[in-house]
Amino acid sequence: MPFLEVETPLLPGLRSRIHVRDVGAGPPIVVLHSGWGWEAYPFDAQLDALAADFRVVAPDRAGYGASPRLPTVPDGYHRLFAQECLAVLDALGIERAALWGHSDGAVVAAWMAMEAPGRVRGVVLEAFHFWRAKSASRPFFDAAASSPEDFGPDKVEALRRDHGDPRWREIIGDGARAWLRIISRGEREGGDLYDGRLGEVTCPVLLLHGVHDPRTEPGEIEAARDALPDARIAWLQSGHAPHASESAGGEATRLAAEFLRLLPP
Repeated sequence: MPFLEVETPLLPGLRSRIHVRDVGAGPPIVVLHSGWGWEAYPFDAQLDALAADFRVVAPDRAGYGASPRLPTVPDGYHRLFAQECLAVLDALGIERAALWGHSDGAVVAAWMAMEAPGRVRGVVLEAFHFWRAKSASRPFFDAAASSPEDFGPDKVEALRRDHGDPRWREIIGDGARAWLRIISRGEREGGDLYDGRLGEVTCPVLLLHGVHDPRTEPGEIEAARDALPDARIAWLQSGHAPHASESAGGEATRLAAEFLRLLPP
């Protein structure tokens, strides 16, 4: 497995061995997995499709997969993961890249575009989260925190394969509790996951979103588009992971690849 020695703000004071998939050649694209890791909503087919034209880099963020464990998931972790991913680019000698993030990975991608606008050529934001107060998702995160095995044997097997047993339960539970804190803050204070700064994203943006995404609040994507008025959006017949859907995976890959090929050099 390829590993990089990276300083990550999630594990301050240490140099951590971050696992990175690195395939293909050409303009670099960074693929950022969801809050459940790589195997739950895998991008393997997309890596195969993109590697003919691009160098595709896909790190396991700290806490996931073959990367080191985290003692806790701190508040503000999306922004910290963005800083970690920029350090991964530094370690690989990549000055500028396009990004494709899914779910929590899309939040990380947006933060990367805000933190280092000169380093991001464009972003694909799939299953994007915008508001903090995602109250309709409370039961989902409560279940993830207390009984993640209820998500079914196929999903549990994918999580075990990715993170090991019993570590997969810790990862899903810690992430769910972090989201419950975000939701509680949103219900108290309102606001979005970007502290009102999403409009600072100046690179081209493609929003890929499933029309049946259960993690999306009514009006949430429309509010994100208000903050990103120049963004393109593609609605797909899928749930929370268009790229990993049997019905929409091919179309999601085609749309993303077309967008990425047309980015300015």
